[in-house]
Amino acid sequence: MTPHGPSGPATGPEVRVQRWQRYLASLETHAAAPRSPACEGSLVRVAGLVLEAAGIHAPVGAVCEVHTDGGPPVQAEVVGFDGDRAFLMPTGEVHGLASGARVLPCAAPVSAPRLGAEQHPWRRSEDRGLHLPVGDGLIGRVVDPHGQPLDRRGAIDDVRPAPMIRRPINAMDRDPVRTPLDTGVRAINAMLTVGRGQRIGLFAGTGVGKSVLLGMMARYTAADLIVVGLIGERGREVKEFVEDILGAEGLQRSIVVAAPADAPPLVRMQGATYATAIAEHHRDRGQHVLLLMDSLTRYAMAQREIALAIGEPPATRGYPPSCFAKLPQLVERSGNGRDGRGSITAFYTVLSEGDDLQDPIADAARGILDGHIVLSRELAEAGHFPAIDVEKSVSRVMNSVVAPAHLRAARHARSQLARLSKARDLIQLGAYSSGNDPALDAAVRAQPALMALLQQDLHDAAPLAPSIEQLQAGFTPAGT
Repeated sequence: MTPHGPSGPATGPEVRVQRWQRYLASLETHAAAPRSPACEGSLVRVAGLVLEAAGIHAPVGAVCEVHTDGGPPVQAEVVGFDGDRAFLMPTGEVHGLASGARVLPCAAPVSAPRLGAEQHPWRRSEDRGLHLPVGDGLIGRVVDPHGQPLDRRGAIDDVRPAPMIRRPINAMDRDPVRTPLDTGVRAINAMLTVGRGQRIGLFAGTGVGKSVLLGMMARYTAADLIVVGLIGERGREVKEFVEDILGAEGLQRSIVVAAPADAPPLVRMQGATYATAIAEHHRDRGQHVLLLMDSLTRYAMAQREIALAIGEPPATRGYPPSCFAKLPQLVERSGNGRDGRGSITAFYTVLSEGDDLQDPIADAARGILDGHIVLSRELAEAGHFPAIDVEKSVSRVMNSVVAPAHLRAARHARSQLARLSKARDLIQLGAYSSGNDPALDAAVRAQPALMALLQQDLHDAAPLAPSIEQLQAGFTPAGT
């Protein structure tokens, strides 16, 4: 039987081929055509943070515009669906929305190289997802989670749109952590040495100096670029962090993404994703990036708000399961690149509610990060800065990035610190007398050197090599 093409019976081999080619070309043209107005939907319900639209067929993660009468459209992202109804989370104010408002999917990414305040750089392409600006033009600037400038210094040049959803790097293609990183903080350099490409958590309660410590690392860390994500913090703290803590010197080699606490939860999550995507862009260009995110807990809280709003049941202390699934998806994007092509060393602050290190988010973060640095309120109240509790802190890659002599000295100093902690009450009560415990006597004699090692002025940098020398000079075990 002779096959028939789309236009009727074939009359010859060449004619059949031509007709099939025209038929296939028409199919490709139809598939590439933009969405028709038939996929428009209408707004049927607004409940708290969630918009419900009927008649729209868009996948989870797609961005839509809700058109109002006489006002600008409201952008929203599809976060779930139930039957023929899609759940959308807005990224702005919902005032003025009315039942029956038109809901249209966005289909094209931003292509303009210059992003002014009048443009909307957070459109989506149907195949690649959310696109936001990245590039050298962001260096020294403060932007919001949409890539718009917050510093009132005009439009941003020398940027291009890049997808926020990226395929993760194969674990076997990543370079292992083998090179120490100079953070400029003596206690970290000497006792909790960080490796380039490491992901580490900064665990602290409120008001114990975590933002100041982040500012120190932003100014003094040996990195090509600093990316700072201020996620869910008070709006007042954004300007204070940029001007007082980061300073002009730190801002010159930094990119700051700010999503204050009053931003919608989807925008706060987008701020963390955007900061990570900027760091990935520069890592893929071969640069060594320091990513400072304050805080991972606010990111999880934003996801909790979204999940509870669309009906996901809570699991642990009010956190739905999706919160714990989102954390590793964000954290695993940092780290070393392929074949030595750049790195992202990331510090994520984790808030401990009531200084409780067993908080669900804190506990989950410890399991997915490459170490944790704990800030102590007791040390902070005693004027010890930085208030790092070395005994409760650990760097999981330290054994791989330091010399054996350095590791022995750090372990010896840690043991001396532990003896002092156990005998603190005896010493304060005057019940301690020298000569009864030679090991404790040695720890008491080493206390001034320990305090000099672990304390540091806010405006003084402590490079890696001098920090190691100071540690080994005072705490090298006898016989080594």
